[in-house]
Amino acid sequence: MIVLTLTDCPPRLRGDLSKWLCEINTGVYVGTVSARVREALWNRVCDNLKNGRATLVYTAGGEQGMTFRVHNSAWTPVDFDGITLMRRPLPRAQKAEEEEDEPLQLGFSKAARYQMARKHAASAQRQAKERYVVLDLETTGLRPDQDAIVEYGALRVEDGEITASFAQLVRCGQALPPDIVKLTGISDDLLREQGAEPEQALDGFLQFLGKDKLLGYNLAFDLDFLRAACRKYGRPFPANPSADLLRLARRKVYGVANYKLETLVQHFALQSPTRHRALADCEQAWQLYVKLNEIP
Repeated sequence: MIVLTLTDCPPRLRGDLSKWLCEINTGVYVGTVSARVREALWNRVCDNLKNGRATLVYTAGGEQGMTFRVHNSAWTPVDFDGITLMRRPLPRAQKAEEEEDEPLQLGFSKAARYQMARKHAASAQRQAKERYVVLDLETTGLRPDQDAIVEYGALRVEDGEITASFAQLVRCGQALPPDIVKLTGISDDLLREQGAEPEQALDGFLQFLGKDKLLGYNLAFDLDFLRAACRKYGRPFPANPSADLLRLARRKVYGVANYKLETLVQHFALQSPTRHRALADCEQAWQLYVKLNEIP
């Protein structure tokens, strides 16, 4: 989808644009074209629009979902941490006054840096005093009402340090799908040898959670399976406070291709232990939580 606005558009250029786009108002064109056609139309605009102004907005990948182009405009698009913003020119009086003073320096002011340092110190102090459990489950599929838990994993963190861990395979009572075996490395033989009965594993996991705050990446998925297991075996579902790191990442991280855990692990250059095992995923989620708390 593209939106193109023009002023002082020559009739010949208007005719060219009308072949590909719909003019919904004077000088306002919208439509859906391929990237190749979009580039050709924009080149046509820049070559033929001598005195008028043009602005092109079109969909693009990334958090913002769109980007801009301008022609003959004092407003210019700038990239700000992965977000495209439009920078407008200063009023003449203000511009002249600033030109008499020192030239503007890139970066943050002393006051802004001081505020960011205070926020970072407060966040680090708050995190150091936290006590919480990072959890992750491996399952046979994506449906809590039909699929089963095959591994529980959890880490207890106190004062910024891991103080205890929990990892337990579960005899789920059904053959593992081949894609799950390939993804996790967990096999039916491994479950028979090292797995615990579902009720026993659930009780051990609930006891480890205690009353601490729960953290996890896409935590809703894990809690849905835990809720289904508690309902099946007649156990009370834990009422612990919880926080989903996926939501926190969406609020603080920009410019990534997607919000998968492995993408953010690469983005922050975190240690990358074996993926798709419960305890390893807990460790990655905890490292990510530490990084997210460093972002103001």
